[in-house]
Amino acid sequence: MADNLAIKVVENKFAIELSFNYRAVSFILPINPETIDIKESGKGKTYDIVGKGGGTSETRAGEINVIQNPALTEISFSSNFPASYYPAVIVKEGALQLPSYYLGRIKEWLRSNQPIRIHIVSSSFVIDIPASIEKFDWKEVAGSPGDIEYNISLKEYVYYSAIKAKVVTAASKQVLIKKPKVRPDERSRPDTYTLKAGDTLIKIAMNFFNADSSRYKDIQKLNGITDAQLKSLQIGRVIKLPKN
Repeated sequence: MADNLAIKVVENKFAIELSFNYRAVSFILPINPETIDIKESGKGKTYDIVGKGGGTSETRAGEINVIQNPALTEISFSSNFPASYYPAVIVKEGALQLPSYYLGRIKEWLRSNQPIRIHIVSSSFVIDIPASIEKFDWKEVAGSPGDIEYNISLKEYVYYSAIKAKVVTAASKQVLIKKPKVRPDERSRPDTYTLKAGDTLIKIAMNFFNADSSRYKDIQKLNGITDAQLKSLQIGRVIKLPKN
């Protein structure tokens, strides 16, 4: 689907793909939104420091700002799902689905409690991130029977791991031992994957094994790929993915 998306960018300068479960289900929005609101911001916290600061304005006491990791990206836009083909539609006529198809997929993804992936490609920027559907509103267009107008808001999703703590009593004191617990990957993993331009085994491992780049070694061993072949993977080759 990424290759098809690139083709659409060449033809239309802009395209948006929504997908679910490692792109097992995906579609390109048939009509591009007029605008996309993308919110990216920092999360600095302000504190008041009491006492004397240093001798320069940069180290003076008073209000300071502590820079933290940036906030999650938020994306929102509005467009419509057409009931029939007309010039504003960017997908090929045979690829255009009924509005009920697009509505059904988005509502299924919303109820799944799992992230989707949004892939935006234009002539000036690319966004390709997992995201949660925060809001999805739709209505039938008056005067255009069957056409559906919609508003959708997405928020970047970050996969995470929980930490399991165990208290062990040793002699007269207690020792807290923390063990990393990998968050189970709740998405269905395919048995095979077809290599595309730009793919590396590390990138594939990150995508299919909960951001664990070290799993590339398992993929390499399973498919008999030598170290010399790692930098020249054959596009179109179907490789096996470890089951565990």
